[in-house]
Amino acid sequence: MNPPVFAHGNLRLYLLALLEEQPRHGYELIQALSDRFGGTYSPSAGTIYPRLAKLEEEGLVTKRTDGRKSVYEITDAGRAELESRRHELDAIEDDMTDSIRRLAEGVRAEVDSAMRTLRAELASAAREARKAATTEPATPQPTAESTRAMHEADLAITEFRQQIRLELRNQANRGRVNADTVSLLRTRLADVRAEVLQELAQG
Repeated sequence: MNPPVFAHGNLRLYLLALLEEQPRHGYELIQALSDRFGGTYSPSAGTIYPRLAKLEEEGLVTKRTDGRKSVYEITDAGRAELESRRHELDAIEDDMTDSIRRLAEGVRAEVDSAMRTLRAELASAAREARKAATTEPATPQPTAESTRAMHEADLAITEFRQQIRLELRNQANRGRVNADTVSLLRTRLADVRAEVLQELAQG
């Protein structure tokens, strides 16, 4: 299903805009749309080619054969229509930017949640260490050491969160943050959490 930014006629208009940049074949148009949306939207061939055929029928684009591929190119009539609807195209671009920004915010929320969970588990482990220090014969040194380690861990988590949020924001502005990014982030954070808990259990 097309995202809300492509109301009736908007995808057709955006195809003209992509062809104004340069001639493209169908797959290149699909890839260009996916890139513009940071991987959050990738139209099917069944969505793109009927619209290209309609644009060709209306004289807004031409089609030529390049080997086994059909290359589409905007015509003067296509440029004229695009120019007359330039304000609509600007609105579509704004909506696309909002969509990518929402995705980046979702990724940052995932990072924040994972970091809070890891921090809570480290704090819990520190409390258990302090509790053990008061119930078992031991010197006060392990408690102080655990407190210092917890402080350093907290600083490391905060530094990581700040750095990854900044980098995600920068990459999202370039359309490079997508669902695969979120999946990779979740997997890596889960791995780190498991390794930390395993180390604590062994200690």
